Amino acid sequence: MHQNKEEILMHYENSVEWVKNLDNLTEEQWKTPIAEGKWTIGEIIGHFPAWDQFILDNRLPYLFNNHALPKGPEVNELNHQSSLETKAKTKQEIISKYITVRRSLIIAINNIADELWENKIKIGQTTLTLTDYLQGFVEHDEHHFKQIQEVLGLNHK
Repeated sequence: MHQNKEEILMHYENSVEWVKNLDNLTEEQWKTPIAEGKWTIGEIIGHFPAWDQFILDNRLPYLFNNHALPKGPEVNELNHQSSLETKAKTKQEIISKYITVRRSLIIAINNIADELWENKIKIGQTTLTLTDYLQGFVEHDEHHFKQIQEVLGLNHK
């Protein structure tokens, strides 16, 4: 298995376990904003499935077939919509959706042939590899996981 593929898959597998552990939070903790005027822990977790689904539906099927990529979402609008949807769901529903969609993404990534990982892909005006593209989402996860750890007083993943 391509080393970068393995590392990204390991991150995503670990992220599922990490989010599963958030089920142990109290409702008060779950609804705690990470800072004044910022999202709650629940809203942060609730926005990941929308991005994972975007990758599944609008990126992975198009990256290696020479077809034009569908237009990307307006970031603030997708995040806002995710926040609204999250507020109407329970902690268990949000965690369950995260796990379901993230596992679908893991399967899709696992099915990408090793030889495609270093191929150049073009997204908008940017040329990068699949590794570079997915690493950006890994960093996005880690950024938010760190915020959650800090608000909960945790020092490690």
